[in-house]
This record gives sequence, structure tokens and C-alpha cells, in this order.
Amino acid sequence: MRIMLITDAWDPQVNGVVRTMKRVIAESEAMGHIWEIVHPGDGFHTVPLPTYPEIKLALFARRKIEERFHEFEPDAIHIATEGTLGMAGRTMCLTVKHPFSTAYHTRFPEYVSARLPIPVSWGYSFVHWFHKYSGKVMVPTPSMVEELKARKFINLVAWTRGVDTELFNPARRVPEGADNDPFKGLPRPIFLNVGRVAVEKNIESFAELDLPGSKVIVGAGPQLEELKRNYPNVTFLGGRFGEDLATVYASADVFVFPSLTDTFGLVVLEAMASGIPVAAFDATGPRDVIPGSGAGTITPVGGDLRQGVLDCLELDRKVCRSFAETYSWKACAEAFIENLQPLPAPARRRFWQKIRLRRRKKPPIEGL
Repeated sequence: MRIMLITDAWDPQVNGVVRTMKRVIAESEAMGHIWEIVHPGDGFHTVPLPTYPEIKLALFARRKIEERFHEFEPDAIHIATEGTLGMAGRTMCLTVKHPFSTAYHTRFPEYVSARLPIPVSWGYSFVHWFHKYSGKVMVPTPSMVEELKARKFINLVAWTRGVDTELFNPARRVPEGADNDPFKGLPRPIFLNVGRVAVEKNIESFAELDLPGSKVIVGAGPQLEELKRNYPNVTFLGGRFGEDLATVYASADVFVFPSLTDTFGLVVLEAMASGIPVAAFDATGPRDVIPGSGAGTITPVGGDLRQGVLDCLELDRKVCRSFAETYSWKACAEAFIENLQPLPAPARRRFWQKIRLRRRKKPPIEGL
């Protein structure tokens, strides 16, 4: 299948959308599928997102997307994000009458409201409009599906995630005090948080906990310098990647995930695959993964996260690893392909015949 991906999130961004789609692409390419990736860094005029300059917004993108669409002639189109590229791609699909799928990767309304004076209700009106004509809206967890159903979203389907169990592995744990110990000199136990350092991640709830040992935060983001100033008792290691990150995970003792806005949280599975238990609040993502796993604790929102963190010290690291091994990126990619909305082969041939004929008669429509 020839698949066009339209996404506002791509390199050099480091987030769950980018990491998920890269793994899905790699796994599906091994199955024989072919991709065309439309992203902000691919020849578009961009401006930085206010309050979050690492994210670039592509402007006046529709004409270029339509040109790429005609050149590639995809069988299926997937729109991964609700940004400016996603909106331009959506408009194009509706104009040429080509079906498409979308994904609800993040709590877009809450993220926007945390940065700009925009009510959450307005954000949900926008995302409801955005996904309204999607053939399938892929949502990370069953509880997120139910939440969106309650908001009158349609065509929802649960689409879980995977984890690289070769990279994230307890075997990478470094003995305490060794020369390559990433926490050398820090009192034990090590309580770890990994992710984008941004206001919507609720990292303060972790930084403020009164815990024995050391609190360590790995990652970069717009809130990093503020947190460094406000929490001098927390160790900040900056961004870590690949084997270096995997070693950090495996060498910690408990992973703390205080986010209330993530729809899944890939870092939860990465921590478990590395053999460390996860303490989280009862929010979408963790509530679909942790309960009954033996690999972590769930604390009611507003409850005593500290106790949940300390309880994790008593959990079996081998159980954490075994549970993470039940999540596969291959299965995630297979489900993604299953949820795409391609035109049936006969209709596809007629569609492209009409498109080619129409293009010979008049130029492409210009617009946003």
C-alpha cells in the first residue's frame, strides 16, 4: 500500500507522536508498504509556535501538499496531528473527496489551554470538527475512546502502542558506583522521570515530593530552566537518547509519571521494559496499562503520589519486564494498517483517472 502521512510533528521534535510514527513506518516498510511523509521541515514556510518555539507551524501549505498528493498517488492518507499541516491536508482530502484517517495522539485542547488563554471547551469544539469526517480516528487507549465518545466523537478505534524490548532492557543496568553509572554520587534510591519538560506534564508534582534518595529528570523543553531554578534539590540530566537513555532507565529504581494529560505515555512502557516499576496518577494511559500488571501503582488524582512511589520499591523488577514484553511495535503497525481508509482498488483507478483528467483541464486550487 502507498501511504501518505501528513504530520505537524517530526524531526527534530522528540515526542510520542514522532517516536510512534517512526516505529510504525519502519515496521510497515518491512511488510512492503511505501510511505510519503509530509512534515514541516520538508520545504514549507514555517513560524515557531508561540510559547513553544521548538514546534514549527507550516503556513500556506495546501498547494504543496496537493502537489505531493498528485505526484505520489497514495492509496491511503493518514493525518497524524491537528496543526496547520493537518488542517491543510484535511481540506485537500475533503476537496478531492479522498478518504482519510486521523489520530488523537495528544490532549490538544488541554495542551493549548495550558499555554494560551483559550478555554478547553473551545479546543474540544475544534478537535471535534477536525476529526468529524475521518474514516477512523485512532485513539491510544480504551479509556480515551470512552472519554471522546462522551464528547460525541465518532469513528473511534483503540490503537495501542509498543516498546523496543531490545533497547530498553534490564541487562543495561549499571552497578551502583561504577564508572559508567549515570547516577554516580547520587544517594539511592533513584526516582526517575523522562519526557518533554513542559507545563502540561505536571512535573512539579514529582519535583515537590518528599522522597528518600534522589529525584532525577531527563529531558528538554520550554519549562526546563524554570524547574531548575525552582527545584535545586532535583538533578536534571538533559536530553538522553538511544543506549544512553536505556542505561538511565535500567539503572534507576522507580519511574514516576505524574502527567494528567498524556493519552498513553510511551515512557511508561520503556520504564517497565527496563525493569523498573512505574508510579502514576489515575489518568488515561496509565489507567489502561498499570492496573493488574504488578508493574506499578496508580494513585487517584489529588491523592498521595508519594506513597504510590514508595510502594513501587517493593515490586518485582522481573514482573515489570515480563509485562512490557506483551507490547509489540509490530502489532501496533499491523493495527495501524488495518485502520487505514484506502479506496478499494476499482474505485482507486477511477479516482485517479478523474483526477488526471481534471488536472489537464485546470490548475490546482491554491489556498491555505
